[in-house]
Amino acid sequence: MTKLLPSPFSSLLAVVFISLISIVHCCSPKDQTALNAFKSSLSEPNLGIFNTWSENTDCCKGWYGISCDPDSGRVTDISLRGESEDAIFQKAGRSGYMTGSIDPAVCDLTALSSFVLADWKGISGEIPTCITSLASLRVIDLAGNKITGEIPAEIGKLTKLVVLNLAENRMSGEIPPSLTSLAELKHLELTENGISGEIPADFGSLKMLSRALLGRNELTGSIPGSISGMKRLADLDLSRNHIEGPIPEWMGNMKVLSVLNLDSNSLTGPIPGSILSNSGFGVLNLSRNALEGSIPDVFGSTTYFMSLDLSHNNLSGRIPDSLSSAKFVGHLDISHNRLCGPIPVGSPFDHLEASSFSDNECLCGGPLMKTC
Repeated sequence: MTKLLPSPFSSLLAVVFISLISIVHCCSPKDQTALNAFKSSLSEPNLGIFNTWSENTDCCKGWYGISCDPDSGRVTDISLRGESEDAIFQKAGRSGYMTGSIDPAVCDLTALSSFVLADWKGISGEIPTCITSLASLRVIDLAGNKITGEIPAEIGKLTKLVVLNLAENRMSGEIPPSLTSLAELKHLELTENGISGEIPADFGSLKMLSRALLGRNELTGSIPGSISGMKRLADLDLSRNHIEGPIPEWMGNMKVLSVLNLDSNSLTGPIPGSILSNSGFGVLNLSRNALEGSIPDVFGSTTYFMSLDLSHNNLSGRIPDSLSSAKFVGHLDISHNRLCGPIPVGSPFDHLEASSFSDNECLCGGPLMKTC
């Protein structure tokens, strides 16, 4: 059999192919320039996070927190967390602290899919509005900083966005109308800012949303009726705002909702029986409102509350006897109301302290030092 020898042409092709592979795997020069500008606007003095970000090295090879597409060499992920289990944090024995601001150069990373710059405590300034031009973004996590300004008005242009976490900053303004067009959004966290105005009436358009954490802001208005159509919503936190009006009856009919925090608002009216009879709820906090009427006697053998807090309202009447038939109630607080009558015996009342029942008009028995 004749043995075929490689031709000069085939050898040339091999060299070209190998060269192309090496070129493709290198960081895009444009992206490297953008990252250097991004770094120049930040200061991290304790951990040396940016020590690996050398201008003379490939940003796709060894730059801390940077990931690239292996085929194109484009930067796809910035993942910089100030609280991490990474070795660099373990060695330092401390969490991170970073100051500075987000340079608009980050918007030149047009292949960016995930942008995480969270829990650094000292990063300030506003979110560059040009961030809404990064069409591939799926994750934005800037929580735990001192970022100011408003949520970019055109945030709705990020049609692939799955996670938006801006919690624990100093942001203001209203929730932009375009946010409700984020059809892929699953996790929204705006907790502990200064966001004001009403929750958009079409908030329920976020059909994929499973967590909506909007607590500790300055939100006003009532609970939008469109939320009733959010079939995947499991965790809703509207606590410590200025939400008013009644708690809608339909909230108790939401099949997936298991955590509901509405505490510290201005809610009025009775507690809907559907909320207390829904066996899917695990955490329910309605404390520190102006709710009135009696506690609905709707508990049963499928009732399972890890925590049920109805304290600091204007509830009256007796504690429902049916609460004794609950499958499980871990924490119960009905203090600071106008409840009367004897505290039922048995579970869950036999493991609760007096503070769970204190400051009512005429409760007696149980752990209270007051006979009936």
